[in-house]
Amino acid sequence: MNSSSFSKFLKIYGYDIVLGLIATFYVLAVPYTKVEESFNVQAMHDIFYHRHHLDNYDHLEFPGVVPRTFIGALLVSVLASPIILVMSFLHLPKTYGLIAVRLALGCITLSTLRFFRAQVRYKFGSQVEAFFVILTAFQFHLLFYCTRPLPNILALGIVNLAYGFWLKGDFYAALNCLIFSAVVFRCDMVLLLCPLGLVLLLTKSISLWKALKCCIGMALLSVGLTVLVDSIMWKKLVWPEFEVLWFNSVLNRSSEWGTHSFHWYFTSALPRSLLAAYPLCFLGALLDRRVLPFVIPVFTFVLLYSKLPHKELRFIISSVPIFNLSAAVAASRIFMNRKKAFWKLLSIILTGFLLISLGCTAATFMASYENYPSGYALKYLHQIGHLASNIEEQWVHIDPYSAMNGISRFCENDFPWRYSKEESIPLKEYQNRNFTYLINEHLLVEGYKCLFSMDGFSRVRPQLRFPPFLLIKEPKVYVHGNIKNEDLMNKNWPGC
Repeated sequence: MNSSSFSKFLKIYGYDIVLGLIATFYVLAVPYTKVEESFNVQAMHDIFYHRHHLDNYDHLEFPGVVPRTFIGALLVSVLASPIILVMSFLHLPKTYGLIAVRLALGCITLSTLRFFRAQVRYKFGSQVEAFFVILTAFQFHLLFYCTRPLPNILALGIVNLAYGFWLKGDFYAALNCLIFSAVVFRCDMVLLLCPLGLVLLLTKSISLWKALKCCIGMALLSVGLTVLVDSIMWKKLVWPEFEVLWFNSVLNRSSEWGTHSFHWYFTSALPRSLLAAYPLCFLGALLDRRVLPFVIPVFTFVLLYSKLPHKELRFIISSVPIFNLSAAVAASRIFMNRKKAFWKLLSIILTGFLLISLGCTAATFMASYENYPSGYALKYLHQIGHLASNIEEQWVHIDPYSAMNGISRFCENDFPWRYSKEESIPLKEYQNRNFTYLINEHLLVEGYKCLFSMDGFSRVRPQLRFPPFLLIKEPKVYVHGNIKNEDLMNKNWPGC
């Protein structure tokens, strides 16, 4: 490849390479998953390793609070299947499969973000697109989450398409994307669909009658698809997102998982996710009147979501691309006018904000790296826990806390390892069970010896020197061995 061809390649795909490399680094550094991702992770595992044997699927034994759709897991599994076939041929550990499906999901998410970026470049110019990429790269959450198999991220891929069609002027396609996303992946996308539809109606960008015909048709197709697929996979008639809507909105049961004040998204979640882009997004809406019609519906989406007591950053992550667009417009305007007196001061402030963002992103990554202790504990157990008598099965019991903080089916090894996630076992009952190892949150378990512990992130402690803070870790997960097993007791262990 000559220099001109390479330059052309970088011009076309350079931004994708930058964002993709950052997302890939996050996957390789922190491959494990949390409880919020468990349904889709286990579903992808079961699609690969159990295929049509639905009775062996994890979701039938551990269905969770509400059902979720299999459509996203099926799509990602299809994309990742060639890599899984190669893995099987090379007899690689299943952990590589977890990395494969996360990278496949990241490709989907970043591909749809590329479509949105292309419309940003067409409408606002290449410099705005460049600052959009810079702001996104300097943030932690969007690129860290874009590979995580959450329903919110599956929805984000469709929402990115909606944003792209919106900027392109294809308003009915944008509405259809949001409807599909709301019906199949996240019912809360209705809170984005309604403000967007209202703005389009008020600006006479769409006609009410044509919008109704278009949207009702897409809604019926989407309902039919999810009911057909998920009723087969769940072995009962089900529309997953309707049950989620009923659980969260009608029964208001989501508040059982914690609540935050009304302003939390604006005073905590958005500042942490946007970093430098947070103040810039407001400035962008003031500097360029073309931005305001895009910001208002998304801002309204966050405002409406604030009424729900249970709040998490991932619920509003689909708002980040539009806020980054507005921030990129402001950054571009500051950069273009940087030689003027007042704007020169703003350019210095902008540089400072970007450096602060980079520091915050590094700190957040380090905390997140330490936030999956049970995944690291099981990996270490696999490395040092092989016993002399390999002809016998080695049963590992994983308690709910450990299952929620890093362990999935992809982390399991083949014979002689066997695993149990049986719940509600009283602490004193473990001594009557024949488990070889326990991975749980308790330091002392009768009938078992603590073999080693795994630290996890606890809190941040500020200090009056560089670095200005310390990440405090403490033991989160303990691995115990059955004292009746002589081979196990004769081994040297790190201890607790």
